[in-house]
Amino acid sequence: MGGIRTAGDLVLRMQLSQSMKINEAKKYVAEKLKVNPIDLSDCYIMREIREDLDLGRPMPPDNVAKGMAAKIRIAKVLGIKINSVERFLQSSGLK
Repeated sequence: MGGIRTAGDLVLRMQLSQSMKINEAKKYVAEKLKVNPIDLSDCYIMREIREDLDLGRPMPPDNVAKGMAAKIRIAKVLGIKINSVERFLQSSGLK
């Protein structure tokens, strides 16, 4: 499925954080992104989705989410807690 070029990183995050099987994780991510599960592996569709939701992408241009900003948006879109995001928000006083 690939990593940040498609939705592989999002699916893997659900598998690891929620102990989901791969098909269950794909379905969950697809529902959250409002696409069909087959679209998760299409780099053109996912590029548009990542741009619209500002979830990060490979070699991003200026003024788009990178690093922690992208992780914060991913946590929000998928409705999950990411430990590094939680620690960042607590240490910065944003939470």
